Amino acid sequence: MPHPVFNRETLLDISVNIIPLVIILLFTAFLLLFSPWSQNMFIEVIALGLHAIPFVFLAILTYVAAYYI
Repeated sequence: MPHPVFNRETLLDISVNIIPLVIILLFTAFLLLFSPWSQNMFIEVIALGLHAIPFVFLAILTYVAAYYI
């Protein structure tokens, strides 16, 4: 039987990456719901990019870390 990637010990080890992923998602939701700037598409794209790019890289890093742990 193949080894499952996300078991209890692995989730405990990668929780240091899962917690920032949740925080980034919350900040992104607040940015989309309550934007502090006026309706400027350039600023909104930059702000969303500054949330989305680290989220994607951290999610990939978390998966790779869970796979190798």
